[in-house]
Amino acid sequence: MSRLGRLCPSSSVLLLCDLQERFRPHVHGFSLVLSAAARLRKGCQALGVPVLVTEQRPEALGRTVPELGVQDLSPHPKTSFSGVPVLEAELRARPRLRSVLLCGIEAQACVLQTALDLLERGLDVHVAVDACSSRSPMDRAVALQRLQGSGAFLGTSESLLLGLLRDSAHPCFRQVLQLIKEPIPNMELLQGGPWGL
Repeated sequence: MSRLGRLCPSSSVLLLCDLQERFRPHVHGFSLVLSAAARLRKGCQALGVPVLVTEQRPEALGRTVPELGVQDLSPHPKTSFSGVPVLEAELRARPRLRSVLLCGIEAQACVLQTALDLLERGLDVHVAVDACSSRSPMDRAVALQRLQGSGAFLGTSESLLLGLLRDSAHPCFRQVLQLIKEPIPNMELLQGGPWGL
């Protein structure tokens, strides 16, 4: 039977991967990525979906950008490209975990390797394409193709939030609706083809 990638708040987590200050001037479409990731974070918190944060070598690359609003969370510093090794305790503490919503940078490095490790564990991985990027648009596009080919589900921040809601009668629907009505500053990541090629 094929996997459908259905989302449920009680069996999901959101992973914000390495959205750090030093990447700001170098990553393609960084402002779009931040807006989409912040939208996803707010929606997940409203729906009771836990939020996890990783930081790649924060002593060199800085802390997570303040716009994400995760100052009250404890980030997981790492040196490996995959975030899974530093998230072992978090993953084991959630025996009902089935789906990881994933966004961040860089798509061809930390996002890709984290996703592959999660997929190897049998988890569904949902990559928010509007909340992932790289320094190079080509690296981003090829990484998204690799992720999809490896079994990750690709979606947007809006589609993932609606997938978690499932029904406009959900008590958080209006709160999430306000988030997805807020315009994303630009759509430059998606110009020129489905994944920016």
